[in-house]
Amino acid sequence: MKTDASGMPVWACVGKKRLDHIARVTSLLRAWAAAMRLSTEEANAWTDAGVWHDALRDAPEEQLRKITGDMTTPAELLHGPAAAARLAMDGEKRQGVLDAIRYHTVGSPKWDRTGKALYMADYLEPGRKFSREDRNFLAAQVPTSFDAVFRQVVRFRLDWSVREGLHIFPETVALWNNLR
Repeated sequence: MKTDASGMPVWACVGKKRLDHIARVTSLLRAWAAAMRLSTEEANAWTDAGVWHDALRDAPEEQLRKITGDMTTPAELLHGPAAAARLAMDGEKRQGVLDAIRYHTVGSPKWDRTGKALYMADYLEPGRKFSREDRNFLAAQVPTSFDAVFRQVVRFRLDWSVREGLHIFPETVALWNNLR
C-alpha cells in the first residue's frame, strides 16, 4: 500500500484537525502496547489500526457510499467501513485490523484486542474535552486492567447514546450483551 509521510494511505482524506486526533489515538495505542509488552505483530496491528481508523473521516458522503455500497447508514458512520474496504482492496489481510477500523464507531462483539484497544483509544484520547479527569484515569489503567476499562468505556458510550436519545446499533447491542 502506498502511504504518505505520515503513514496515511495516499487515498486518505483527512484534515489537520483529524490528523491531530489520529496522532493522539496512535500515541495512546503505542504507549499501551509498550506497557503491556505486546508482541511486535500485535503492537503493529494496534498502531496501524490507530493510524488508519479515520483515513476517510473527512471524505465526501458520495465517496463513502460509493466505496461501501451502503445507501442507508448515516453518513457519519461510513468512514470506518469505507476505510476498511479500501485497505482490503490494497491488500490488508489482518482481519483484526480491518474489523477494528470497520466497527470503531459502533463496536463489535467479533473484536480481538486490536478492536477493543482502538475503541478505547478513540474515546480516551486526551484531546477530547469532556470528562477529562475520568478519561485520563481510565487511559492510565488500560495496561493493567484492559478488560475492565473496556467494559467501562462501552458502558460510558452506551449510556451517552441512551441519554442523548441516539439510535443504538445492533453491533453495539451485541457488543454490550457479549461483555463478561
